[in-house]
Amino acid sequence: QLQLVESGGGLVQPGESLRLNCAASARLLSLYTSGWYRQAPGKQREMVATITGSGLTNYADSVKGRFTISRDNAKNTMYLQMNNLKPEDTAVYYCKLSAPGHDYWGQGTQVTVPS
Repeated sequence: QLQLVESGGGLVQPGESLRLNCAASARLLSLYTSGWYRQAPGKQREMVATITGSGLTNYADSVKGRFTISRDNAKNTMYLQMNNLKPEDTAVYYCKLSAPGHDYWGQGTQVTVPS
């Protein structure tokens, strides 16, 4: 059973940066599409950024130019570099890997940007 463990969340001021990490327990990140999603209080979970096994990336319009998704295959780890954070970025951030027939989710990490 694949496990995904997020880390790196926290409380930051507007304009500051954070880097989220997603460590996978198996070497699957380079094979399948993975990504970052977030859920703010009272809202549905939404896609933030995804990266395919071959490295193609896609971003939500709200984070384009500010967030960067990347991956280190040797470390089985995916990252989300978040710059110029805004209060509307406040949410629990989850990583997900979409393997054939099953989606794997991490437990989430809280990012808070006060207004």
